[in-house]
Amino acid sequence: MTDKKRTVSVAVIGAGAGGIMAAIKLREAGVAKVRVFEKEHDLGGTWRDNTYPGLICDIPSHLYRFSFAPNPEWSRTFSPGSEIHDYIRKVAQDNAAEEMITYDSEVTRLEYVGGSGGGSVSKKWRLTTTQGYQGEFDIVLSAVGILHHPVYPEIEGLDRFAGDCFHSARWDHSVSLDSKRIGIIGTGSTAVQIVGAIVDDVDKLSLFQRTPQWVLGVPNQSYTDEEKTRYREHPEEMQREYDGLAQTLNHGFAAAVVGENDEALAAMQNGCQQNLDDNIHDADLKARLTPDYSAGCKRLIVSDAFYPAISKPNAELVTESITRIEPEGVRTADGRLHELDVLVLATGFDPHRFLGDCEVVGLGGATLADAWSQGNYAYKTICVPGFPNLFFLGGPNSPIGNFSYLLTAETQYRYVEKLIDLIRDRALDEVNPKSDVTAQYNESLKRAMAGTVWASGCQSWYFDRFGNVASWPWTFARFEEELSQPQLEDFQAA
Repeated sequence: MTDKKRTVSVAVIGAGAGGIMAAIKLREAGVAKVRVFEKEHDLGGTWRDNTYPGLICDIPSHLYRFSFAPNPEWSRTFSPGSEIHDYIRKVAQDNAAEEMITYDSEVTRLEYVGGSGGGSVSKKWRLTTTQGYQGEFDIVLSAVGILHHPVYPEIEGLDRFAGDCFHSARWDHSVSLDSKRIGIIGTGSTAVQIVGAIVDDVDKLSLFQRTPQWVLGVPNQSYTDEEKTRYREHPEEMQREYDGLAQTLNHGFAAAVVGENDEALAAMQNGCQQNLDDNIHDADLKARLTPDYSAGCKRLIVSDAFYPAISKPNAELVTESITRIEPEGVRTADGRLHELDVLVLATGFDPHRFLGDCEVVGLGGATLADAWSQGNYAYKTICVPGFPNLFFLGGPNSPIGNFSYLLTAETQYRYVEKLIDLIRDRALDEVNPKSDVTAQYNESLKRAMAGTVWASGCQSWYFDRFGNVASWPWTFARFEEELSQPQLEDFQAA
């Protein structure tokens, strides 16, 4: 090993929160060349794409921020989406991150050349985007996120609806909702937030529910000017709040859903039931809003506005299954036609398309699509055997659900930086996890998943198409521990 660090180049895919953070940190670490490729014309990821009425983050504001960029200006306990987008943009501006971004440039192909048996001294990724060939990079870091591929329901006649129809992640702000009949398909966090935001402005609101959800009624209180001033003048108080929220959510809550904190899980269940009991007094409506599974099995919804909103005279909870969409509205199994002017598809995202439609070719011509043909997997959520120097933020089995993605992404990034340092320090020419180690790791992960609340009897977007729960089955403390330091023996010598 030589004292002189190897010069490396890194391509970052995606200019959402994770990609912006990674680009800033890579440059701080002294990486010579960092380029971020973003498919859209603006940064921000899911906070750019989602602009629907009522949009808030269901993670407390002072936890949903970068550790290196505390923000005393948050307006509420749970911040509006536009405010988070502005925050990410400000962090990018303050750290001159935009000069590293190439916009309107979706990565369509990655091909690894050289390396183990490749017959070339060079071990690089050739990268192509919608703007053409972009050159070779030593390392590729995917930060594409999971909530940006909208899922459209397969319902007969959807394309024949005569009114305005759009997905919640593609909200059409040119369409006025005032005094109109609005239908919303879906009952996840998005639908719940939209209902609370628009019910007072519309003539009729019909919420089409397939499965009821547990809702925790946490008030979304405003921060006072005095509180903001105190945070500004005493940043250590913001840090204490950050640490306390991390302990409560990412350790207390995380331990509860993976079966290691029964008391916290029971408290969560009781809180949801109390919220339902306190706000829904009609026996029939309460019965139809009561899930038959444990709180936490699906992503827990946080809202103090939904139950009052769905109880209003102009709101209707429709629990009969949808038969088809007709030009005039939605026909349900009881034969009723729900006449509508606007139909909103709050039907979520496909969270399992980690690189979208990008073709990824690794060692020996193997493709990532083939490697993942029976389900996505990775070594410790970060990298995949046969695809050296390709790293993921938010990769397979990352902690998802009611956690701070920014804390998860920063934890993963710190580990990735250590892997990159192995290359820069010439300890490894390429970082390629061993296949047997990765297989053993994923087997233990699947065994542990059986003891989590996600596998307790409900269907959710955590499940992939093969029935695997795509989350982290252990505590967040274990996640941090496993990603604290690379184990060289887990990687191929190259």
